[in-house]
Amino acid sequence: MNARPLWQGRTLAVLGIVLVAFSLRSAVASLSPVVDHVARDYPMPAAVVGLIGTAPPVCFALFGLLTPVLERRLGLERVTVLALAAVTVGLIARGVSVNSTTLLLATALVFAGVGMANILMPPLVKKYFPDRLGLMMTLYTTVMAFSTFLPPLVAVPVADAAGWRFSLAMWAVFALAGTIPWVLMLLRERRGSAPVLGAEEAVLGQAGRDPEHATFEDAAAIATGPIVVAPSNSGAFARLTRIPLAWTLVLLFGTSASMAYTAFAWLPSILVQHAGVTAQEGGFLLSVFAFTGLPASLIVPVLVVRFRATGVLYVVGALGAAVGLLGLLLWPVPALVWLWVVLYGLAGLLFPLALVLISIRAREPETAVALSGFVQSLGYVIAAIFPFIVGVVHTATGGWQAPLAVLIALLIVSIPAGVYAGRHITVEAAWERRHGRRW
Repeated sequence: MNARPLWQGRTLAVLGIVLVAFSLRSAVASLSPVVDHVARDYPMPAAVVGLIGTAPPVCFALFGLLTPVLERRLGLERVTVLALAAVTVGLIARGVSVNSTTLLLATALVFAGVGMANILMPPLVKKYFPDRLGLMMTLYTTVMAFSTFLPPLVAVPVADAAGWRFSLAMWAVFALAGTIPWVLMLLRERRGSAPVLGAEEAVLGQAGRDPEHATFEDAAAIATGPIVVAPSNSGAFARLTRIPLAWTLVLLFGTSASMAYTAFAWLPSILVQHAGVTAQEGGFLLSVFAFTGLPASLIVPVLVVRFRATGVLYVVGALGAAVGLLGLLLWPVPALVWLWVVLYGLAGLLFPLALVLISIRAREPETAVALSGFVQSLGYVIAAIFPFIVGVVHTATGGWQAPLAVLIALLIVSIPAGVYAGRHITVEAAWERRHGRRW
């Protein structure tokens, strides 16, 4: 299918996706830099700080399971508005919190909305930009990477100048702005859109093929009609549990999320206690680790969609990260720590890769929602557990050698799954081949 100009007929969708992507990370990254400021006004027990630290993957997993159910009833756009409304209210509530309990509850509401939006983004990109998947996934993941760096840079100066309450609540402006394009599209729909040919039928009909002989390119080219509530497909989740491709995507996403959350939880401590750097250097090196996600978000979606370089990219990311961790394990000298952290940062290739695969490994938008919920919810379960396991192993052994070995093992074990996920097939087609009947 020939690609049309990005903005043609879908300006609101572009703006909506960009603002959602920005809100996903800024909502998460804006609290930790000002926790010390909050603690000056009311006590922040270590247990509460710990719960806030583990809340993102837990909420992402829980609401990843609930989002497909809501989407089947309300539709992609309505649930997106609901998710952004939860983020907006939660961010404002954080700014007016009166104690650590209300701060924790407000943060949980924020992460609930973010968890829902996490699931919705890949199918939204697929629905509105089937001809521009690589470009839009690049834009989406780049905005997410940018919004990871911005809050830590400005949160503390703003808190010093205007107070921590304003510093926390100001990010609600972006989440609120993100609802506007989707609300406008819903209002436009209510005015009445003429029914159009279904996306799959339109693409396959133009190509002169029936659904049984659809190609991978056909699946990637599926266009969509007007805003609709997705057809009820409550069996999709159960079917995904019986498809090896879906489980490989879970392992890919879980590995990516585990590397990120383990790094943010433990990397500074590993570098200070095991490699002998200062605390300031440890914090800066964590930023170096995170920064590698920016170039990855720029190149990975295009390489996957245009050149189908899935397997190669996963091997490079996983092996590179494993080499970096092996370097920290065997040669933890300050002169080489920078190199090891940069190599470990190649794990940043895995996150945008997993997101793109969720979009292109589903033939239909409603299947993409189910696949996104399945992969991200179970993947975040892994991410919620793994940093805890690393801490337990560290406590049991009294050092960081064994935890580093555990991280290396996870990366190595995931490589076959990354190669398998590179097969050019959708989950619907995999089901049909395996069970001999239509999805």
